[in-house]
Amino acid sequence: MSEISAGGHTVRIVPGPAERDPAAHARRIRSEERLLSIATPVLFLLAWEAAGQIGWLPQRFFPPPSRIVMSAYGMARSGELQADLTASILRILAGFVLGVVTGVLAGLLLGLSRRAHAALDPFLSALYTVPKLAILPLLLLIFGLGELPNVLLVGMTVFFLVWITCMEAVMTIPEHYREAARSFGAGRWAMFVHVIWPAMLPQLFVAMRLSIGTAVLVIVGVEFVQADVGIGFRIWHSWSLFQADRMYVGICAVALLGYGFATIVRGCARFAMPWTKSRHGRSG
Repeated sequence: MSEISAGGHTVRIVPGPAERDPAAHARRIRSEERLLSIATPVLFLLAWEAAGQIGWLPQRFFPPPSRIVMSAYGMARSGELQADLTASILRILAGFVLGVVTGVLAGLLLGLSRRAHAALDPFLSALYTVPKLAILPLLLLIFGLGELPNVLLVGMTVFFLVWITCMEAVMTIPEHYREAARSFGAGRWAMFVHVIWPAMLPQLFVAMRLSIGTAVLVIVGVEFVQADVGIGFRIWHSWSLFQADRMYVGICAVALLGYGFATIVRGCARFAMPWTKSRHGRSG
């Protein structure tokens, strides 16, 4: 506690919980957020279940969560759910890795080279605006049916998000960072390792979080029309047979996939960037 005197008045400043015990305060904040993150979906599902059982929601279109869980259990016992998840996850991961690697390389090239930026930026910017699903027929025409067009389409989607984010991150590095490194005799490799890469890394993980969610959306759309196994295929097939509960299993699987992948990327960001801290002391 401290006191400040001004104009004949004394103002007493009493430290709050965050100042008295920062670690305990941060733990309480994390516990509250964790509780809210769990309570919100639980309350939503309970309300959905009650509305379905009472008859406020037509079960033909909105089957209650208990029925969806039983359907998921049946699909898991038959092996359908595991096969669909495995197929979709492998496609997403293969395309994601391809897109991130090529996107980072392109972002560095165009961010560091004035000539490369002048030559390639207008061309890539024009391609960026083309809907990626519109390119699927062309990929099928070139490579035929199979997994390659699916992986390439996911890779192209991820590439553009990573490329443009990394390029802008490199181009907006303050010049005095480079000047400080040069003053210590840093060469090209040292400049990249100690200035360019650390400055680009936070934006790279932002791009990865955005692109992994987009990759899930793209692969589901692709599997609607170009797959005989996968979460997207299962949703479309269930719709064609008017099996709403199985369709909701696929929709929930897509949501969990997106959340799981985003959580993994956040964990990788915390590991790769221990020097960055967000609010409440959490990194990433």
